[in-house]
Amino acid sequence: MSFTEITKIIDETNTKKILLLCHHNADPDAICSAYAMSSLISKYKPQLTVEIGAAQGISRLSKHVLAHLPIKVETKPNVENADVIMLLDTNTIQQLNNLADKVKNSKAPIIVIDHHAAHPETEKTAKLCITDENASSTCEIIYRFYKETNTKINETEAKALFIGIAFDTRHFVLANSSTLKTIAELIDTGVNAQEALAILSLPMDFSERVARLKACRRAKLFKIGEWIIALSHVSAYQASAARAIIDLGANVAAVAGQKNESLEISLRCSRDFHEKTNIHLGKDIAKPLGEYLNGMGGGHATAAGVNGAGEIEAGLKRCLKLLREKIEQNKTQN
Repeated sequence: MSFTEITKIIDETNTKKILLLCHHNADPDAICSAYAMSSLISKYKPQLTVEIGAAQGISRLSKHVLAHLPIKVETKPNVENADVIMLLDTNTIQQLNNLADKVKNSKAPIIVIDHHAAHPETEKTAKLCITDENASSTCEIIYRFYKETNTKINETEAKALFIGIAFDTRHFVLANSSTLKTIAELIDTGVNAQEALAILSLPMDFSERVARLKACRRAKLFKIGEWIIALSHVSAYQASAARAIIDLGANVAAVAGQKNESLEISLRCSRDFHEKTNIHLGKDIAKPLGEYLNGMGGGHATAAGVNGAGEIEAGLKRCLKLLREKIEQNKTQN
């Protein structure tokens, strides 16, 4: 899968406007990859109109990043006028929340560029899926497009890609050798690594601190074999709360949150858990859990998310059942 396949679709559809969409509460990898991709498209065909949109806004950290980069993100993008729609760092249309139905009803071809496991429903809907789970981030995939096309990358584009990669690798803790080579090349273009990393150092606000503490206090612990599974719930910051619970010592954390009839569950696990059990949270837990909740789920091996409908207790109970089955299945295989 390459940038050539993307340009082929653009040429075939007589494209005038391209819409790049990020998942709801878009993180730095999503907005930075969208920015770098929009720049690359504009260099390929300057006459095209390229717009970046994010379903229901962007994260607090992403807003901080926008103060340091010339990225414009529309919270109410015009989906109907798009000739081509690209989903960046977004492997299911469900992650577009309030924009999902508009995208489904659009006649524009959909292109997915992501480093998460491809979702079967998305593969059926999309004209083209460019996914690579071995990539540290979507930004890393976009950088490959620059190299593939021999397009000179300027310092601002390189800075955006650096920030997106740094965010998704937790400041390179999760980086592999390929990622580190990419980082070195981005620094060679003029990126000041210390200044760029400082942009990602955003003080935790009061409400996030409270959400983390509440999630820890409410956590119910279960022991399956040698593993500690923690289930909890908070009304916001589920992903942050799940990370906090892992940092405290749990092997797997599932934190749910409910808004009206919508249910969200964030899943995190330790690298040790993934390596020893071979359980992929995105494929093995989030995907079937999303289907059970009449929604969608997906993500990485150690970090995933689910959007659906139902009660918190029922969702977490099903999550625990899936984890138990997979852990026990792993025992019998070994």
